[in-house]
Amino acid sequence: MSVDLSFFRSQTSQRLRAMGRAEGRAEDILLILESRGIEVPETTREQIMTCTDLDTLRTWVTRAVHVEAAEELFVADEA
Repeated sequence: MSVDLSFFRSQTSQRLRAMGRAEGRAEDILLILESRGIEVPETTREQIMTCTDLDTLRTWVTRAVHVEAAEELFVADEA
């Protein structure tokens, strides 16, 4: 018997996986900040949780390890 696996390659499936990855990264950012004792205002929490760009979230994860305040996640690096 053959099983149809086309759903797992569909655009819908890919979109759902990307959404899950974005949500997981956003949760990681909040976990890092909270474990470091950094207060996360509701507006900042909302901005993090609603972001769907994986590259941006990756940047924020890296910054979360070093920032002194949650709002610093959104400040572009000065060259």
